[in-house]
Amino acid sequence: MKILIVGLNYAPELTGVGKYTAEMAEALVCEGHEVRVVCGPPYYPQWRVAESFSAWRYRREMRNGVRVQRVPLWVPARPTGVARLLHLASYTLTSLPVLAAQLAWRPDVVMSIAPSLMSAPAAWLVARLSRASAWLHIQDYEVDAAFDLGLIQGSRSRRIALAVERWLLTRFDVVSSLSAKMVERAILKGVDPLKAYCLPNWVDTRAIVPLVHARYYRELLGLEKRSSPQTVILYAGNMGSKQGLEVLAEAAVQLAGRPDISFVFCGNGPARAMLETRCADLSNCSFMALQPARQLNQLLNLADIHVLPQRGGAADLVMPSKLNGMLASGRAIVAMACPGTELHDVVAPRGVVVPPENVEALVEAIVTLAADPARRAALGAAGREYAERALSSTSVFSALNRKLVELCGQDSAAVSGSGGGAVGDPRGQDPASGLAHKKLAAAPLEPTQVD
Repeated sequence: MKILIVGLNYAPELTGVGKYTAEMAEALVCEGHEVRVVCGPPYYPQWRVAESFSAWRYRREMRNGVRVQRVPLWVPARPTGVARLLHLASYTLTSLPVLAAQLAWRPDVVMSIAPSLMSAPAAWLVARLSRASAWLHIQDYEVDAAFDLGLIQGSRSRRIALAVERWLLTRFDVVSSLSAKMVERAILKGVDPLKAYCLPNWVDTRAIVPLVHARYYRELLGLEKRSSPQTVILYAGNMGSKQGLEVLAEAAVQLAGRPDISFVFCGNGPARAMLETRCADLSNCSFMALQPARQLNQLLNLADIHVLPQRGGAADLVMPSKLNGMLASGRAIVAMACPGTELHDVVAPRGVVVPPENVEALVEAIVTLAADPARRAALGAAGREYAERALSSTSVFSALNRKLVELCGQDSAAVSGSGGGAVGDPRGQDPASGLAHKKLAAAPLEPTQVD
């Protein structure tokens, strides 16, 4: 099939939506499909266009078998509410001529990635004019998040935005999202249940594995030289507004008197400066920039306890992608989530869940787990089992490929890697049945530049 993916973010971004869009596109190429991507230059999570890329020119490249067309993009230095809207609008406008040019290619499927929902109407129109299937994949309900986090205000603005969103969602042939509750939200917004599909973010459970001895980063950070053995509390990922990282800073302050507990913060983003300032005088805190992908397993195994903070207003709108790596690493997790949210339901049976923005509850959970290595090991093992069963990239890509074949009316029996299990439910798949994951692992690491 010819598959056109319209998404703002793409590799070589190491975290967030871009990472998953790129891995999905490359996996589809490995299944024999021809894939094109229309995206912006890499900028996330630093909110700065990466070196060797331009914010103001069109650029085409081949990256691991995917034809990537990058379009000009305005990236604000301070991503406030209005600045974010202008940022998304710039991608929507500059991508229009590239999308129009794809009509001659006549794709079979056009997949729009949200964020940015602003670019979805153009993607839908290309699909209709090409007589292709239109697929909207929701990584984040950005309209709800914008209001719930206070980025945009006003009841009239909310009604208009939600009405436009509802109209748009009901136009697509497939609307997918990351979890059962996020799919339910799409249905509540008017999506036909027969068109709704669960496409969870995945983790490579063969690349991320529990390590018995993970001393690399402990030695790098000098933690092995401390007077007492260290219980490491790790936050690794984007440092943005919806993470609520100030809660972790307050927890580090309250635990400053514990010489056996160290906090490690790894990542970049708008909130990092605040976090560094708040922790500047604390000897129990270390900071690192985003690490190379080849070091991810060592990094995740640095943790004795992973922490996953979330603001209360964001907890039911997103399924944090960083959770998958945490689970696969086999380390204990403390997450902040409200009962009834997907994050709570996933973590509670195999980790510790505390209320969002509750510093005292977070500190208590950390102290309790730090004193109980056996419980940490049991929780980590339960998380690892769940990652292998429900989130492996092999099973997710196999199910996605079958769904695409079904959508385009092809013979699913002829598709490589089509094993048992219901379409859209990766938990029912045979992990040995998919071919994309094996081929993807052997793909070249660097792109081949075209122009």
